[in-house]
Amino acid sequence: MKKSILTLTWIFATAFLFSGTIAQENKAVALGGAEISLDKEVHDYGKIEQHANGTCVFTVTNTGSEDLVISRCKGSCGCTVPECSTDPIAPGAKREIKVKYDTKRIGPINKSVTITSNAVNSPTKIVRIKGEIKAPNATATPVKPVQGPVSSPAE
Repeated sequence: MKKSILTLTWIFATAFLFSGTIAQENKAVALGGAEISLDKEVHDYGKIEQHANGTCVFTVTNTGSEDLVISRCKGSCGCTVPECSTDPIAPGAKREIKVKYDTKRIGPINKSVTITSNAVNSPTKIVRIKGEIKAPNATATPVKPVQGPVSSPAE
């Protein structure tokens, strides 16, 4: 009998402790805050030629109930340069983060950008860019630059 009473007491105490933890987690969620959501986690350039346009865009949405503030965007190296505004993003609003990759190097791309914000769901978010830079086509005809108007020497 004593064993069953002790067992029941332990079960009730454990359940009580867990219910308090769950209630605290639900309370934190109910309080709200800024939440970050991205349209994609990875941008795949595929195969692009050397010196091609290496710009891509990630769209950030604030799915929370308070303003989202992106405090920092940092590329994993000097060849990956993100542009992001630190202006607050209202709940439900969207903002673009542009990432420029320097396509002068031939070979595979696998870089990241770390986004730091006040989001309660993910204060640090990492997005990636990947692909491959290939050498320009050797059989392509070079484009001659456009020349200005021709003036005669007599004028």
